[in-house]
Amino acid sequence: MKSIRMALAQVNCTVGALAQNRAKILSQAQAAEKNGADLVLFPELALCGYPPEDLVLKPHFIDAVQKELDTLCEELPSELVCVLGLPLAGKNRPQNAAAVIYQGKVIASYAKQQLPNYGVFDEQRIFEAGTEPLCLQIGEARLGLHICEDSWVHSEEDARRFSDMELTALLNLSASPFHREKVSERQAVLQKTSAAVNAPLAYCNLVGGQDELVFDGGSLVISPRGEILCQGARFKEDLVFVDLPCTHLKDASDKAEILQIPSGKRSANLKALPPVKKPKAMDELEEVYAALTLGLRDYADKNGFQEILVAISGGIDSALVAAIAVDAVGADRVSGISLPTQYSSEGTRSDALQLATNLGIKMPMLPIQHLFDAYKDLLEPQWPGRGPDVTEENLQARIRGTIVMALSNKFGSLVVATGNKSEMATGYATLYGDMCGGYALIKDVPKTMVFDLCRWSNTQQGSERIPQTLIDRPPSAELRDDQKDSDSLPPYDILDGILRLYIEQDKGRDEIVAEGFDPHMVTRIIRLVDGNEYKRRQAPPGVKITPKAFGRDRRVPITNHFRPTPPPTPIPHD
Repeated sequence: MKSIRMALAQVNCTVGALAQNRAKILSQAQAAEKNGADLVLFPELALCGYPPEDLVLKPHFIDAVQKELDTLCEELPSELVCVLGLPLAGKNRPQNAAAVIYQGKVIASYAKQQLPNYGVFDEQRIFEAGTEPLCLQIGEARLGLHICEDSWVHSEEDARRFSDMELTALLNLSASPFHREKVSERQAVLQKTSAAVNAPLAYCNLVGGQDELVFDGGSLVISPRGEILCQGARFKEDLVFVDLPCTHLKDASDKAEILQIPSGKRSANLKALPPVKKPKAMDELEEVYAALTLGLRDYADKNGFQEILVAISGGIDSALVAAIAVDAVGADRVSGISLPTQYSSEGTRSDALQLATNLGIKMPMLPIQHLFDAYKDLLEPQWPGRGPDVTEENLQARIRGTIVMALSNKFGSLVVATGNKSEMATGYATLYGDMCGGYALIKDVPKTMVFDLCRWSNTQQGSERIPQTLIDRPPSAELRDDQKDSDSLPPYDILDGILRLYIEQDKGRDEIVAEGFDPHMVTRIIRLVDGNEYKRRQAPPGVKITPKAFGRDRRVPITNHFRPTPPPTPIPHD
């Protein structure tokens, strides 16, 4: 065998859907064999889905995974080597492992050695780390194994060991979630590892949405010089093939960690692979839009929601959410609702109607002024002598929240909240009001990017799908007369700059001020962020698209008296 044909099966698996995942794995393996592959590589924990979190701590879950593995071994093409990610029982805790399946049985397994414990990852809590390397010898091809983080934090000893083995390729089973700028970071790490082991690196990444995470695929084979030999699609399933030459190898019969596998029964008349067509590079806005679309689609579909409901105000946030929802599941599965009060302007009402028409979705308009008046009549005797304040503003949002959740109960629809990251950071949102919903799609999207994504969407459509008047109008919650966001918050380009430094880069007040921001403004924004953790803790999940999102990525206490600024005035819980 002068070369080995490998297939990278970039699949969209669902956590816990063991039989469904098994069927998908089998289908891809059969397609790989049909196209002459000697080996098919699947992503990390593909059989159970990623991240399984505490499911793997349940012994009966591991037993169920083992039963599906036993069935899969019987079904897979016997002469195809399958390298599959799954949890396997360890000595004390389960292991994040790769099973090597050949001729109807698991002939070897490898356990992930570097368990990430940062950001969205907490694998050290649930998995037991492996300690032994594994290398496969398939005919004249020699292949080392890594699982995701192993290629990020490999030791010099590990790199030297594989380099001495004269690998044909290093295989990496991965579940690497998306965020902005991740692709270049990922490719740099993989190229560095490929150079360290002096062999191409075949990297198979998961694709699909899982709660707050989106996996973007982009599986690839990269050379030690950084040349991409083949690459899978982004944000969708793909089966990628590559032929790698087998170099003359030193005898390895004395190396116990090299597993010998027969060369199989490849046809001598195997057709050559077509020339590699690398996917078109995606710019940042295209990537983010694709991640949001995939994340919403998979959250709705994997959780059994047939319809998505969006409260459309005529503002830019709900417009973007509605547009993405239509792109995610189709207009026939999306409904809008407009719930104006006396403070809703004619401009926002007409823009909401125009948006619904442009998107092709139904959107009843149900004025709620009479409900708002009834609440005030009921409550005002309870606070005699107190004038209107934020209480009345939030009351409108909470009436709307009650209505959309009632419709969700009646029709089983998924209510998608429309708050953005700038609002979530500063608390410019109402608990049990506009924060109501099962999914907060753009909770990690800064307001400035919301505008950019709306313009990008219109450019892609070649029309004002999202009305330009809506984009141009100064943002407003429209909960009182002549209200604008700028009454309560600094301009969004300034706000988002401060938030990026404080939240995503963990900069302190003085460091942020040194970047050129007004000291009083920085102090005020930090106080708002720190004082509104209680709100964010109660927000629905949403797609992670920045390097540090609220939720799994950033965990700070609600009751927290540490302040890098002078003591703040307490913020009322609204």
